[in-house]
Amino acid sequence: MLPFTLRNLVIVLCLLILGGCSYLPEVSRQPTVFNPFPQLTKVAVAPFFNQSAEPSVDGRQFALAYAAELQVVPGFEVVPVGVVEAVMQQNRITFSGANGPTDARRLAQLLQVDAVVVGAVTDYTPYYPPRVGLDVEWYAANAGYHPIPAGYGLPWGTTEEEDIPDALIFEAERALAREQLKTQTPPMPSPDLLPTPPQADPPQPRELEEEARRRDGVRLVDAATGESTNPLQAEPIAAGVADGGGDQITGLPPDWPDPRGFTPPQPCAARPPYRPSDLPVLKHVRLYHGTDAQVTSALQSYVYFRDEARFGGWQSYLQRSDDFIRFSCHMHIAEMLTARGGAGQTRVVWRWPTGR
Repeated sequence: MLPFTLRNLVIVLCLLILGGCSYLPEVSRQPTVFNPFPQLTKVAVAPFFNQSAEPSVDGRQFALAYAAELQVVPGFEVVPVGVVEAVMQQNRITFSGANGPTDARRLAQLLQVDAVVVGAVTDYTPYYPPRVGLDVEWYAANAGYHPIPAGYGLPWGTTEEEDIPDALIFEAERALAREQLKTQTPPMPSPDLLPTPPQADPPQPRELEEEARRRDGVRLVDAATGESTNPLQAEPIAAGVADGGGDQITGLPPDWPDPRGFTPPQPCAARPPYRPSDLPVLKHVRLYHGTDAQVTSALQSYVYFRDEARFGGWQSYLQRSDDFIRFSCHMHIAEMLTARGGAGQTRVVWRWPTGR
């Protein structure tokens, strides 16, 4: 016979099970993100540009929503948008034309921040179903910081690689392929080096053959000097091409591309050389649609962990444009950081059912 206390415990558990799950707490898992870049801690957000067909877009509203969601992420310190606007007006910074990266770094230095966020609204509709398109670029105050591609910082080559979502693997593979193509794609010729069509005599068969080889990018090699006679490829051909010495031409390591992917190198004793870049260190482009199943699923989780007291639940966020804008900024930041090693451990939350 069971002891009295244990018997009472069994009876209580049976009553709870028979009475339904309303008396038991719900177990939920909340994804978390953090700042994986210690060199980008203090950030300023500039008012967004309107590149959509909707004239009612308020760039300041998008900047406020983005800054608010960015401040929630651990590891970031965000300068108020009002301070950024005042400095931009005083120094006449507009991010216009080709001076955009220069103006962004100038603004970062004036604000004494690590990076400036310059965003644009590419698509927007405030009516149901809502739609928000964002194109956001981060420019570092130090021009020596180069772009951080998607996939950097993920646990490649470890046992945790199996847990990387397929969407992140696809995005990382595309980013790696784009970087590799920059070294494998032939350079565009200068207009001055393009062959001019014949003006006088009609071309002979030999000239037509040489012209066809030039158009196809085939190098014509002088047997005596070993130099290229193709005006589209004026550099000399290095010795050893015929016997597989491709590394002498490209200058790439023999095992390129690295099968490990984006594996950061070991710390070096000396600082790396200063090589300025006008490209943003971070760039993320996304479109969030109110009828997308992945978007609505993420919206349900977003509202669930906010302790929303207003009537309507997560569906009401699809009717209120300001709430959907802030959720879109949250999604944009979370996706950008997660793709670069900023995903934290999932937080387990025990909550009692709503209406208990």
